[in-house]
Amino acid sequence: MYNILKGTFLVSDGAFKNWRLIFFFLALAIIMIASSHGADSKVHKIARLNEQVKAFRSTYVETRAQLMALKMESKIRKRLSDQGIKPSTNPPFKIIITSKPTN
Repeated sequence: MYNILKGTFLVSDGAFKNWRLIFFFLALAIIMIASSHGADSKVHKIARLNEQVKAFRSTYVETRAQLMALKMESKIRKRLSDQGIKPSTNPPFKIIITSKPTN
């Protein structure tokens, strides 16, 4: 324990093995830190994309409600009455076409 605190294990005769182990642990620590930063950035990106999805969904619902209101027959009648177009007073009738069989 005293040698570790003094640091003599780094400068003694067999110190090369110690330095290799220290560099190995240092490389592992750097890789771990880099992967954790990468994971954090992905989490932030996912959160940002989820917020965008919520915003797009609310825009879609709002636009769909506006479309349903614009498609109502009463709204269409009101807008077309300014141009002089009125609904027909006569009901529509069905045209039935029968074809003669060709022999």
